[in-house]
Amino acid sequence: MKIAFIGLGNMGGGMAANLVKAGHDVRAFDLSEAALEHARDNGCTTFTAAREAVEGVEAVVSMLPNGKIVDAVYSADVIGVAPQSAILLDCSTIDVATAKKVAEAAKAAGYEMVDAPVSGGIAAANAGTLTFMVGGSDDGFARAEAILAKMGKAVIHAGGSGAGQAAKICNNMLLGIHMIGTCEAFAMAQKLGLDPQTFYDIASVSSGQCWSMTSYCPVPGAGPQSPADNDYKPGFAAALMLKDLTLAMEAAGTAGVDAEMGKRATELYQAWVDAGNGGVDFSGIIKTL
Repeated sequence: MKIAFIGLGNMGGGMAANLVKAGHDVRAFDLSEAALEHARDNGCTTFTAAREAVEGVEAVVSMLPNGKIVDAVYSADVIGVAPQSAILLDCSTIDVATAKKVAEAAKAAGYEMVDAPVSGGIAAANAGTLTFMVGGSDDGFARAEAILAKMGKAVIHAGGSGAGQAAKICNNMLLGIHMIGTCEAFAMAQKLGLDPQTFYDIASVSSGQCWSMTSYCPVPGAGPQSPADNDYKPGFAAALMLKDLTLAMEAAGTAGVDAEMGKRATELYQAWVDAGNGGVDFSGIIKTL
């Protein structure tokens, strides 16, 4: 397929490269020349304008920083420029309302569009092992699934437009809560004289087990390789976790949910980022304990 890929940052760059590896003709665009150069090195054809990249394609994939940018790019450079037959896939993590708004605009113009945010960090994007949570029609999901499967290990239909974003922010709220709890448990275990690896060996096969422990342990030298073993280089940056928690709190307010643990996790990550740690892996919050 001829696929336009808009947004070639830490996540998008690896995702676009995997589409090339799968045999697709990837037409890439980003505002960063360094990102474009990296995309060219990975076999993409690059363009200096998004409108040029989407001309004549069969699909458009985007991975952008926030809802405002997603709305602007699709309204100005994709809808009405890409062929109506193209499937539109936004993999950004944005608010549910904007995801629905853009999908409605695309539908009104004759396009099929899905929101397909991801779970998994930079390593998963590069390895093609992301999980995609997809919101959109049954037909849209069926068309998008084959493309997303080239970039991930799991592609799950969450429901109608916006459902992918809803699943993502709920999942990442839980992740933020789990990571803080995991960090607190390891910090307390060490204060009580337990060796971190010994505590890991016990808790990882006991009722305290969670992904933040067994796949992403925040303590160097315990469990499998993680950003903690690389001086907390992301990974998944604390600023991105804060972004997702903020979206979750906005959604909780809209839905009338009193998410007390989510609120506290947001406060702690806000303080951590405000202290200059936005570029540190989110597991690095253990340094505050």
